[in-house]
Amino acid sequence: MKKLTLIFLTSFICGASFASGPDTIKRNGYTLIVHGNDEHFDKAITDKLISTFFVVYPKIVNEYNKKSLKQVEFFIDTAYHGVAATDNGRVVFSPAYMTKHPNDIDVVTHEVMHIAQDYGNFEDGPGWLTEGIADYVRNEHGVANEAAKWKLPDFKPTQNYDNAYRVTARFLLWVETKVKKGTVKKLDSQMRDHSYSPASWNKLTGKSVDELWKTYAANPII
Repeated sequence: MKKLTLIFLTSFICGASFASGPDTIKRNGYTLIVHGNDEHFDKAITDKLISTFFVVYPKIVNEYNKKSLKQVEFFIDTAYHGVAATDNGRVVFSPAYMTKHPNDIDVVTHEVMHIAQDYGNFEDGPGWLTEGIADYVRNEHGVANEAAKWKLPDFKPTQNYDNAYRVTARFLLWVETKVKKGTVKKLDSQMRDHSYSPASWNKLTGKSVDELWKTYAANPII
């Protein structure tokens, strides 16, 4: 896991009072527009959201998709009751969740990876792989996973590769470290250009995903 330092970009942050309208922060070719409808949302959390974006998103773009959007929107929405969701370069955050879990700041890392993924309407692209890659990237590039007590789970016999999120992410990490380095980036690229199929695993690693999982389950040590 790569360790990154969380840098607070206070010099680039305008006031976080959403009543005054959106804050637009620009840095090194990237623009983040931050606004919302919760005037009581903690400015310290807003600052962390902004800082995390400018730390992780340029790295993700450079590593996974150099054509990804350079302008992103964050919206703090009292009407949203999940954790966070992303669509068309816009990330919606639940203020209730972020207030209760202020250290879970790498929700940003997971969600902005979805922006870089940009898989579009790919009906053959499995959702479990989309979410697994996003959590794999959170594990690799997250700035505060330890503070959030977030980590990849230990293997359990009841798991399967298509459980998505952290379970799939751990499997992908095993593939990267024990089978073939670079597999995740190639899967991500194939999902984006809509060339992915179950046969992709065989072509990239020499084994089907089911065969890989069987080998992983027999010895899941990373």
